[in-house]
Amino acid sequence: MAQEKALLLIDGFNLLSRGYFATAYGKEEADLPKTEDGLYTNGLRVFWQKLFQLISKHDISHLAIAWDVKREESIRRINFPDYKATRGELPEPLIQQYQTCLTLIEEFGIKELTTPPYEADDAIGAIASIWEREETGPCYIYSNDKDLLQLLSPQTSQIIASKQGEHIYSLSHFQEEYGIEPVQWPDVKALLGDKSDNIPGCAGIGPKTGLPLIQRYGTIEGIYENIDSLEPQFARCLKKLHAGREHAHVSKELATIICEIESLADTSFADYEIQLHSDTVAQVLKPYSIRTTYQQPLF
Repeated sequence: MAQEKALLLIDGFNLLSRGYFATAYGKEEADLPKTEDGLYTNGLRVFWQKLFQLISKHDISHLAIAWDVKREESIRRINFPDYKATRGELPEPLIQQYQTCLTLIEEFGIKELTTPPYEADDAIGAIASIWEREETGPCYIYSNDKDLLQLLSPQTSQIIASKQGEHIYSLSHFQEEYGIEPVQWPDVKALLGDKSDNIPGCAGIGPKTGLPLIQRYGTIEGIYENIDSLEPQFARCLKKLHAGREHAHVSKELATIICEIESLADTSFADYEIQLHSDTVAQVLKPYSIRTTYQQPLF
């Protein structure tokens, strides 16, 4: 029996797409499993089996699945047209499974978060912040996206999957690994950039320099306030910092998760309570040939 409330926030597309590409690797679309009605299921199977496994394993009482808005509708894309501009189109079977996933979420009565013009990370950040203000139980974020590390706190952890298995990555893990606080993570990305999101960063600054700069000066603002008196070990990157100043500030804005979203301000966590029963889960997923060992937690 769960001893306290626990919130699970799932980065929906991160989970669905990882499941899709892991099971579609080396296969033609025609070889992917389908239902009798022709609906693809390979990513869906991973998604729902993992979701129910997480609920049971971590005694989850409250749940929400967050989704990105279309790239061109994102507040970051609106303000910075090059944001995520290098990403290719998604495969049609994955798009179809996203639509099926939304239908199943509605059938299960699970809270779904799509908050234009904000991205899934923003919705997760906003809800995690509200939870921390209103509840004392843990908040778990399920995603392999390292951008979300900036949300870590004594109450909020991230569940990350790796080849060695899943592990709960906590605030203390982050502090020990990076020697900074989570709120400083966007400053690191402001210097390093992110090719997958087309965030430029400060050209020529890599991890061996970028992280120590933030460890020493705290923020990119702190770096540029001391730009004329940087410690000797940073002298070699002085020209790069000067040249990349504008990009660094833009990159920090792009990398910072927005945790104040007006449409989520009046959130009631009663809407996030899990109301799932094992027989219902089995019945709803049967047409998709998805089997789970889900047993509803006792609260």
